[in-house]
Amino acid sequence: MAASSASTILRYAASSFTSKLTVAQKLSSFGQPKNLVASQHLKISTSASSAVAKSSRSFSSDSRSSQVQEMHVYEINELDRGSPAYLRLSQKTVNSLGDLVPFSNKVYTGDLKKRCGITSGICILIKHEEEKKGDRYEAIYSFYFGDYGHIAVQGPYLTYPVDTHLAVTGGSGLFEGVYGTVKLHQIVFPFKIFYTFYLKGIPDLPKELTGEPVPPSKEVEPTAEAKACQPGHTLPGFTD
Repeated sequence: MAASSASTILRYAASSFTSKLTVAQKLSSFGQPKNLVASQHLKISTSASSAVAKSSRSFSSDSRSSQVQEMHVYEINELDRGSPAYLRLSQKTVNSLGDLVPFSNKVYTGDLKKRCGITSGICILIKHEEEKKGDRYEAIYSFYFGDYGHIAVQGPYLTYPVDTHLAVTGGSGLFEGVYGTVKLHQIVFPFKIFYTFYLKGIPDLPKELTGEPVPPSKEVEPTAEAKACQPGHTLPGFTD
């Protein structure tokens, strides 16, 4: 009887040990993928953090210059380009919302000694202001500076004598990456405009673009040599 009881106890103990071992093995094999997933997740998180850090360092090192450079130019309509063209899309007798005005005029340096190139763009009529005897337009256009590239701008253009500020939206060549603003001073509508650019994000401007400007007035005119585009009186590769 004692021997039988001892045998029973031994079998129970062996069975219990085997069951516990099986459970432990299952738990061990079940836990392994969790560790693997956690490890992979950690690797992905680390890689993402590293990429963000690299991107941040790259942005910091590539950030554009905030130095402001001032540049002056004159836009002059010499009535030899068929500009402006008025497209009365509203089909109304009074200037109205939606009317379009494509234009292209000549551009000279602020000292009026050199021909820079041209303006090229379009004005969209936003509002006719009878009490001010004029109109408000949204202007989208570019200034071309020959081999130096171009500057694109957008903003308000008024036909009555009030200064406006437009956004410099980009550029090419020397002006690639440019940003800032430009002040538009209407001298004689629609024949003479004086612009003051406040430019950021570009290398130093060449001296021929930063000369002392002639003060704006109704009487200002480019030099005869600049008007005739004589050698030495234009920007290199000027746009005509």
